[in-house]
Amino acid sequence: MVLTFWLVKHKLYPVSFQSTMTTSNVKQALGDLNKESFVSLLTKIIGESKFLQNNPPELIPEEDRVVNHVLDCLRPYSTETGGGPLVINHVTYFPGRGNLIVEYPGTEPGKILSFVGMHMDVVTANPNDWDFDPFSLSIEGDKLRGRGTTDCLGHVALVTELMKRLAETKLKLKSTVVAVFIANEENSAISGVGVDALVKAGLLDKLKGGPLFWIDTADKQPCIGTGGMIPWKLHVTGKLFHSGLAHKAINALELGMEALKEIQIRFYKDFPPHPNEQVYGFATPSTMKPTQWSYPGGGINQIPGECTISGDVRLTPFYNVKDVMTKLQEYVDYINENISKLDTRGPVSKYILHDENIRGSLTLTFDEAMSGVACDLDSRGFHVLCKATEETVGHVKPYSITGSLPLIRELKDEGFDVQTSGYGLMATYHAKNEYCLLSDMCEGYLVFASIIAQLED
Repeated sequence: MVLTFWLVKHKLYPVSFQSTMTTSNVKQALGDLNKESFVSLLTKIIGESKFLQNNPPELIPEEDRVVNHVLDCLRPYSTETGGGPLVINHVTYFPGRGNLIVEYPGTEPGKILSFVGMHMDVVTANPNDWDFDPFSLSIEGDKLRGRGTTDCLGHVALVTELMKRLAETKLKLKSTVVAVFIANEENSAISGVGVDALVKAGLLDKLKGGPLFWIDTADKQPCIGTGGMIPWKLHVTGKLFHSGLAHKAINALELGMEALKEIQIRFYKDFPPHPNEQVYGFATPSTMKPTQWSYPGGGINQIPGECTISGDVRLTPFYNVKDVMTKLQEYVDYINENISKLDTRGPVSKYILHDENIRGSLTLTFDEAMSGVACDLDSRGFHVLCKATEETVGHVKPYSITGSLPLIRELKDEGFDVQTSGYGLMATYHAKNEYCLLSDMCEGYLVFASIIAQLED
């Protein structure tokens, strides 16, 4: 029998326990979220958010600004200072853009659980569009307002507080608890910085021994499915000419519109709604659509000779990303070979000028794609997350979206038991006037405590 002390709601209570903790004992020891400490830490982190915006090449985040605040909070409880059991590894692949792996050691070798995905970069925010300063934390009742409160700096602060409480209590857990705070989640233009580099270096391999909870979704419910994402660009080449002599032009805009229509028709035929989408509760099936249109410019009396249509495919995880990319290229190749069969617009609209031996053409390119994930609904991690959610929130209703999260499909394919959840608000994700609710974060903390407790059984 060992005598130790539990810190419960800022008071020390001596408690005797055997080497095996009960679920109720663990939850009692971890207590409730220390709101004052959490808000204080989040204030510091949100205060850095102007320098965490991720939109290269103009805006490259400096995630170490967040790392330093987390270290200030956790280092006093680390093996580095001798003040506690936390093992901290600050891993950097690009100057100023670190990741942080924090480990609370358990007693049983190989028994592990992890909280991963709390990223320290944010999407951009224009202060002129907001009703309050996006780059400082402001509080309005239960609302914690600022860029990153929901996605994902609120989770960074929340999991930091969890690891701090574990270190304070010095619970003798069988499971090792690991937190992985990551860089570079919001933009893939620069790679080899964040979780992709950690996986490549093998630093997350041992997390395969237990459930991995990816904490970067919203609304307090398990997110059991995410979408793949394929960014594409369709460059259209025609022939520029005076709009009063339309018969001598190949209108790149018209060609682009008709070609895109044909591509979409073929996509939805080949990738229709999948039966498993209902099982997982996806709000939408796979989609392929334009989101941007550009052309070099010119006068109103000029028929454009080129343009570029950009967009994305959002793909439910029951289809393969590479198969879709292959099919899209096949559609474009077919249209190029049979461009005279494409619908035209009006009596002189055409895509071949036979007397000049000029043909309109399409070129398809892709930016970096990612796959979606369907979480394992039979795994221990899923059942533990559902039980923790139901007992804390009062109900459990897993959902799926075709929003995308990086690398989690690859983690699942490599044998990780990946589950996802989050405690911000979907309604404010990437939105202006972003905020989260303190009460939701408090419930998130209790869910984490329940997960840890259940996995001791």
